[in-house]
Amino acid sequence: MSEPVLTLRLRQEDDVAVARSDILPNTPLPQEAVTTRERIPRGHKVALKAIAAGAPVRKYGQIIGVAQQAIAPGEHVHVHNLAMAEFERDYAFCDDARPLDFVPQEQRASFLGYRRANGSAGTRNYLGILTTVNCSATVARAIAARFNPEVLAAYPNVDGVVALTHGTGCGMADSGEGFANLQRVLWGYARHPNFAGVLLVGLGCEVNQIPFLLDAYGLQPGPLFQTITIQETGGTRRTIEAGVERLMDMLPLANEARRSEIPAAELSVALQCGGSDAYSGITANPALGAAVDLLVRHGGTGVLSETPEIYGAEHLLTRRAITRDVGERLVDLIHWWEDYTRRNGAQLNNNPSPGNKAGGLTTILEKSLGAAAKGGTTNLVDVLHYAELIRKPGFNFMDSPGYDPASVTGQVAAGCQLVCFTTGRGSVSGFKPAPTIKLATNTPMYRRMEEDMDMNCGEIADGEATVEEMGERLFQLFLETASGKQTKSELFDFGDNEFVPWQIGATV
Repeated sequence: MSEPVLTLRLRQEDDVAVARSDILPNTPLPQEAVTTRERIPRGHKVALKAIAAGAPVRKYGQIIGVAQQAIAPGEHVHVHNLAMAEFERDYAFCDDARPLDFVPQEQRASFLGYRRANGSAGTRNYLGILTTVNCSATVARAIAARFNPEVLAAYPNVDGVVALTHGTGCGMADSGEGFANLQRVLWGYARHPNFAGVLLVGLGCEVNQIPFLLDAYGLQPGPLFQTITIQETGGTRRTIEAGVERLMDMLPLANEARRSEIPAAELSVALQCGGSDAYSGITANPALGAAVDLLVRHGGTGVLSETPEIYGAEHLLTRRAITRDVGERLVDLIHWWEDYTRRNGAQLNNNPSPGNKAGGLTTILEKSLGAAAKGGTTNLVDVLHYAELIRKPGFNFMDSPGYDPASVTGQVAAGCQLVCFTTGRGSVSGFKPAPTIKLATNTPMYRRMEEDMDMNCGEIADGEATVEEMGERLFQLFLETASGKQTKSELFDFGDNEFVPWQIGATV
């Protein structure tokens, strides 16, 4: 029997390989003609050649940092001897953009979704309670609590009543980036096709006024969209009762919804990662990218976000931009984030997190190169502001922080009806009203947390599946989930607490 291969080299030109399991000191790595000099933890990097102090270190064929000291072949490469470094990127705008090989119209996939009155397509059928301000959060949750399983049993086609509350909406400027973010999020959720109906609850005196939101975005109250304020209604108890009454009127209407066949071209998927490890960029992220390539070929949309987590890899996306303007808008976002972190006394390399580092990631450059793989290989068709409505089908990028709840909130507000979330450490979360598919990057974590994970992409590292095979399976899971198959996070009822609009600006 041949000896097991203990490491993965991702590109021939790489200076490091990734340990597939814990490797002891003095272990020969015959495929690399290297012997380890020290223990290499699973998922961590081992040097394949001598690297001089100050020299760039490559993984994925790209620079992930510079050596802080001379590194000998067989040594562990991590935070003690590898550091972040600034380097010039060749943006090569549009150089890799190619005509897309669409699936013929008659062969395109479909899912069973909800066709809304405005023509949009939903994958779930919730009633939502949105709040304009933190002051109305308690009332919103009290209203939702009245709709227990016993009440909802009479309405089997309704997935639930969910209150999405937040901690802002007042003590803020009534203009600028922060206010615009909140307005776009609330508008995006108010019109989201996974909601059959929405009740918007305000206090009455907050900065984020309901009339302004309605006027700015052309929202019209009707049987399935209602607004209410605590001060005008007469206080907490009366508002709760009035809110319950309005939602009770919506329930029969929402229950009339039925699933019908909808082209996969109308499906938009939020591409997300959290609790990443060194396998994220090797297994789950490329598999998600392969599934997104398939979705785009069927006419659908994938939305990548987390701008700080493509830092150092943005030049790989600008090369795929369909126009120079699209590529330059992405570069402008990178410059904004450089300034934003600088004026707030932070660094983009504050990321990776401690958990990421324990999993083998060392610098933001390394993390970003793996994270960008979620976007697949098709052309970058558009760059969106946070929570801005999706305008074009295909692969999109949306500006957001790397904080998962804030990032996904923006993606759902932009119109994503499905979330796909890769994780190496084992993130647990959900994002109502959009169902969330969880992808494990490695088999040991999948086995520990199988109740929370929907698919084990660790099979790729185990040699049991290819990236393309896993991508095809995941694309089918997109369609099944969009058609009503419950995800693991839905079975645990995650999603009420992950609604986090991105706050920018002074609290005054």
